[in-house]
Amino acid sequence: MNNIPPMTKNLLIINVLAYLATMVLERSGINLTELGGLHFFLATHFHFYQFITYMFLHGGIWHLVFNMFALWMFGSVIERVWGPRKFLFYYIVCGVGAGITQEIVQYADYAMSGLAAYQYVSAGGVQYATADYINLWTTIGASGAVYGILLAFGMIFPNERIFIIPIPFPIKAKWLIVGYFVLEIVQAMSGPGDGVAHMAHLGGMVFGFLLIRYWQKHPEQYNRSRGQEFFENMKRHFDERQRNSRMKAEPTDNRRETDAEYNARKRQNQEEIDAILDKIRKSGYDSLTKEEKKKLFEQNRQS
Repeated sequence: MNNIPPMTKNLLIINVLAYLATMVLERSGINLTELGGLHFFLATHFHFYQFITYMFLHGGIWHLVFNMFALWMFGSVIERVWGPRKFLFYYIVCGVGAGITQEIVQYADYAMSGLAAYQYVSAGGVQYATADYINLWTTIGASGAVYGILLAFGMIFPNERIFIIPIPFPIKAKWLIVGYFVLEIVQAMSGPGDGVAHMAHLGGMVFGFLLIRYWQKHPEQYNRSRGQEFFENMKRHFDERQRNSRMKAEPTDNRRETDAEYNARKRQNQEEIDAILDKIRKSGYDSLTKEEKKKLFEQNRQS
C-alpha cells in the first residue's frame, strides 16, 4: 500500500469501506444502494448527489474486486503521470459522465416503451405501479470511471504491452482499449438482461476521451486554472517561509535566493518535467531512466 499513489490509495479505501458499510447497514434495514445508487432522473428517489455516490457502491464482492484491481493497476500509473488533483478530477468527470450516459439511455427506454401512459407495469411476473417500477432503475459501481482510466492509459501508453487473461500473449494497450470499446458496444446492442450498464462504461470512456483531447489542445486551461494557481501560490508561500526559517538558522553570509533566480529555477524544473512527459508519450514509461522516474515521482508528491 505504501507504493500506491495517495489519490489512488484513497479511492481504493473509500470503495472498500463503502462496500463494507453496505453489508453492515443492510442487516439493520438501511439500504445504501437505495440511498446512494443513481436512480432514473424521473423517479421519486432520484437526487443529484447520486451522480457522485453511485460510483462508490458495488453490488457484490467480484464487482468490487475487478473494479479495484483495474483502478490499482492502471490508476497508479496515470496518477504518477498527472499528479493527484488532475487524476481525481479526471476520475470524477468520467464517473459523472458515465452516469449521465446511463440516464440518457434510460430515458430513451422510458420514452420508446411509452411507460408514461401506464399506471401499472408487469415485470418478472410481478405488477408494479409505474412510479415504483422506475424507482427500481438504479445504477451503482465505479466501472464508468475505471473505463475512463483504462482509456487514459491506452492514450498515454499506446504501445505498452499488457497480459490479459485469457489471452496467452501480450497485447498493446491501444488495441486492448479498442477491443474493450467494441465489446461493450456489442454487449449493449445485444439487448438488456445481463444487469450490466454497458452504455455507462462507454460513456465513461467517451467523456474521458473528450477531456483528454481538450487538455491536449488547451494545456494552459488546466495548467493555469485558478485552482491550480491557488495551490501553486500556497506552495510558494510555504516554500518561502521554509527558506526564511533556514536562513535564520544559517550563518548570515548565505545569500538569499532572488525572485529572478527562484523563477528561473522553477521554469527550468517545469521544462525538465515537460520533457519527461513528452518522452513518456512517445516511448512509454519504461523508457525513462532512474533519475527521470525519481524526478517525476518527486514532482507528483509536490503537486
